[in-house]
Amino acid sequence: MDTLPSALAALIPQLSTWRRDLHAFPEGSFAEFRTADFIAEQLAGAGIVVTRGIGGTGLVGTLANGEGPAIAIRADMDALEMDEANLFAHRSAHPGFMHGCGHDGHVMMLLGAALYLARTKRFCGTVQFVFQPAEEKGGGAEAMLRDGLFERFPVSAIYGAHNEPMLPVGEMAVVAGAISAAQDDLCIRVYGKGGHAARPHLGVDPILVGAEIVVAAQSIVSRQIDAQRPTVLSITRFAGGSATNVIPDQVELAGTLRCLDPASRSQAQAALVRLASGIAAAHGARAEVTIDRGYPPVINAVGPTARAARAAIALLGSDAVHQESAASLGAEDFAYYGEHVPACFVRIGQRDATHTASLHQPTYDFNDAALPIGSAFWSKLVEQELPY
Repeated sequence: MDTLPSALAALIPQLSTWRRDLHAFPEGSFAEFRTADFIAEQLAGAGIVVTRGIGGTGLVGTLANGEGPAIAIRADMDALEMDEANLFAHRSAHPGFMHGCGHDGHVMMLLGAALYLARTKRFCGTVQFVFQPAEEKGGGAEAMLRDGLFERFPVSAIYGAHNEPMLPVGEMAVVAGAISAAQDDLCIRVYGKGGHAARPHLGVDPILVGAEIVVAAQSIVSRQIDAQRPTVLSITRFAGGSATNVIPDQVELAGTLRCLDPASRSQAQAALVRLASGIAAAHGARAEVTIDRGYPPVINAVGPTARAARAAIALLGSDAVHQESAASLGAEDFAYYGEHVPACFVRIGQRDATHTASLHQPTYDFNDAALPIGSAFWSKLVEQELPY
């Protein structure tokens, strides 16, 4: 990596301290009150105009310097609803909540760039620093859009980033096209006829029907979706029954569907309804399928992606910037922004010998060695896109 500008290098120890403080006090989706207060205080102290209450706890910091175009950079703020297994000093002090996805690091990378740019102002135009609530649960991006994010803060493009535990620290992935999947939540209720477990012939066993649906659902991906269109259908919950000698009246299955393109998404949804209904009917039962459409796929626009790659290469060198890589079937609500303005979402490596845990694991912790890379990347991107 290029040598950090001294004004940015001076910020890194403080960013690390702040990051660990956020990690110790995680807040759930739409409850990021302490986090938002802290961000707003730091931005305002640097002379950045702060607008609060966008999408609930979301906020935007506006930094303008002369006439020129405007771009936005987004970081997510919320923590996961899970317990932490780490034993270090900055482990979560809030039982049931943990920064197990690195949003504490995302906040600090963007905050570092904001403070640096506010000091140096080596750009001409406007940067909108978007600190978003509820990426993990509730769709904070949609909430900010409903509150008029781009009408109130018009921009020509928006950029975002996520840490990547599978990528070594010091490397980045900047890839055009679909990079993250659409996510749908699935619920299948099977209604049968309960009775005594010793006389199953007198009832209609919904557990048997549900089991057949679980097994048959795997054929949707393997036999009905084009193998060149990555798709995952996982049944993750099977609930029903209360006693060993009672066949219940109903059971409930739940799971998730992940697709990269709209055609596969619609095809898999229709196939699941058809399969579940058919299997249930064959047993004299009834199946009711509910599909809660979630985040759309993240699709990186060609223009912003090329510009982000140029900034990343200038920072890290071409060998450290991956411009072709497999899409993730994880979901990310940054996708909603791309439905309104050209968008690019990049991944910043964080893996090293001591940071090997994957996202959403109870032993995960953001790697502070990625802080200078993320902050420097955002700063370089702004200075490149808004030259003075």
